[in-house]
Amino acid sequence: MVTIVGCKQLSGKTAAKEAIPAGDTVMSCTANLPSRFAVNASTDSIVANGNSSREGMVKIPGGEFLMGAADKEGRPDEYPQHAVHVDGFWMDATEVTNAMFMKFVKATGYITTAERAPDWEELKKQLPSGTPRPADSLLVAASLVFTPPAKPIQLNDVSQWWQWVKGASWKHPQGPGSSIKGKENSPVVQVSWDDAMAYAKWAGKRLPTEAEWEWAARSGLTNQPYTWGNESVDKGQPKANIWQGHFPDRNTKGDGYDRVAPVKSFAANSYGLYDMAGNVWEWCADWYRPDYYNQAGSKKLINPAGPAASYDPEEPTVPKRVVRGGSFLCHASYCASYRVSARMKTSPDTGLEHTGFRCVKN
Repeated sequence: MVTIVGCKQLSGKTAAKEAIPAGDTVMSCTANLPSRFAVNASTDSIVANGNSSREGMVKIPGGEFLMGAADKEGRPDEYPQHAVHVDGFWMDATEVTNAMFMKFVKATGYITTAERAPDWEELKKQLPSGTPRPADSLLVAASLVFTPPAKPIQLNDVSQWWQWVKGASWKHPQGPGSSIKGKENSPVVQVSWDDAMAYAKWAGKRLPTEAEWEWAARSGLTNQPYTWGNESVDKGQPKANIWQGHFPDRNTKGDGYDRVAPVKSFAANSYGLYDMAGNVWEWCADWYRPDYYNQAGSKKLINPAGPAASYDPEEPTVPKRVVRGGSFLCHASYCASYRVSARMKTSPDTGLEHTGFRCVKN
């Protein structure tokens, strides 16, 4: 099954006691989410294109920093701060665009997760014996589309603004009838972690670790909440593509955009990276655990690659990968994840209208 990201908090009392300390709180990313069975995409047939160019990338210096939230604005899984060293690397200056992803698809014939209808004969091999066949309506090629409600609602049920839409994919982000024509310079969305990995393999790159992502987002600033420093996101010139107005029913578009914005629509950080806050969430390589920072201890971590396995107390059987940076749906009242330390999670077979990625290279 698949899941999406949100920002409600869930008491740690519901977590597995052996995995999450009692009294902690963890993020809840689903609440009555519409269900659909998904499929995993394979990268076995993907071959690197042989292009070693660093065009469109910027060099990120190596260094040491305190990873995690330095103030009281963070969620529980952003603490405690811990010392991290990362070696230098190259990073895409922007999120991977529709044009870039189209080039990959044309070269490889790759079919994304959202475009694949689940095969029940293959799916049941991965499920407990005797699992009944799901309804045909769940075995369709589909992806999650943001569907704003017509009036203010309680923020405890994400299914009120997310819907599975048959035919939604990276080429049709909002379902049949929508298109990426004229949006070649916008971030590709509706791509799963598996899809992002396939692209990275073809491009001769990889997905960033969570530590690399945060180090790059901080761009040399120490203990600042945002990639641009400490000025509030709603002060001065628009700094990122986020939600203005009343979430999720009314977006005043104060930053000029209702949904995804073209890359480079806002100023880059001091490393030359665009949209490290807002616009679309970005997949990282790491598995997600809410208690991972607690495991770091006082020893400085060198190029950490995250936990060995995923654990989400809310959905213990569903593995999750880390996503970073927030999206056009982030709002202070619900999801202020445009902060550099903010972490989120989602299952690797999930595509969403507000999730994309960027790559790195050693």
